[in-house]
Amino acid sequence: MNTVVANAFARMALGSAQIHRNIAVFPLLGLDAGPAPYLTLSEAMAERCIIVTEVSKSGSVPELRVVSQSDRPILLIDGEELIGAKQNRVLNTTILLKEKAETIIPVSCVEQGRWSYASAEFVSSNTVMSSTIRMLKLRSVSEALDAEGQFRADQGRVWHEIECLQRCAGVTSATGAMQDVFRALSDDLAACERTFMPVAGQTGIIVVIDGNVAGLDAVAHADAYAKLHTKLIRSYLIDALIKSKTEPLDATKATATAQGFLQAVVDSREKSFPSIGYGTDYRYQKPGIAGSALVHEERLVHMAFFRMPESESANSAMASFQHRRRRFFE
Repeated sequence: MNTVVANAFARMALGSAQIHRNIAVFPLLGLDAGPAPYLTLSEAMAERCIIVTEVSKSGSVPELRVVSQSDRPILLIDGEELIGAKQNRVLNTTILLKEKAETIIPVSCVEQGRWSYASAEFVSSNTVMSSTIRMLKLRSVSEALDAEGQFRADQGRVWHEIECLQRCAGVTSATGAMQDVFRALSDDLAACERTFMPVAGQTGIIVVIDGNVAGLDAVAHADAYAKLHTKLIRSYLIDALIKSKTEPLDATKATATAQGFLQAVVDSREKSFPSIGYGTDYRYQKPGIAGSALVHEERLVHMAFFRMPESESANSAMASFQHRRRRFFE
């Protein structure tokens, strides 16, 4: 494992469990590297120093154009949603945008039933897509990077999983928009959030749902994390509210589960790829785990690791085999 990422895990400590019914959230402590040298997407949007549009008037589903007018880098987190223009999209990977630059970014559509302009520019929805769909998207992007060097997701699978999310939530959306699920459950999400408030020095979370780790997210700056906390915690809560049981968790068992996941992550297989913006994009995989990390100038920017069900690990292996077989015979 890359030294920067390995050192982050070595320094990381679990805060006290915050428990609400079947959900346990552990603050991640020990990584704070001082004030963030970048703006988050929400900050950049508020300061009107970022413009996000379709790549052309006709648009392209897997790409958007971003123009930074900021003197500081801008951090876009994997799974962050942008709404408007011809259809809503989410980021396919974490990107640290360069200052005062134009960048074409890789995205996935999360609104299957619309391809017409709602606005000229995108705005942030302050939402990160469901952690379950993020996990599946991360895996498919990692496979595309390995095979083609492209940050491309399995768009059909993303649409299928959003349809499942809507069906499980009992939400009908005229355009198949993921955002409609978050809006429909906004009161329930807000009620849960009050249990999971950030603590001093927190730079991430690891989340246990129904006794199993769902995943973790971490950045290296507590001030940046505080601005990302709500949207990241909602990414996990949406799955817990829709798909999970209601039995309360045992704090001792949940703590042991979270600690075990942190230990298991460290020996994941690693591959590296040039990032879209600043830094190097690292991809991690082992049975039951998929992850990524962005490192720039020997510093951690963001990392996310997810637990993959055994069925998905098997599907991943088969998909990789089939992809290699297609390339061999083409």
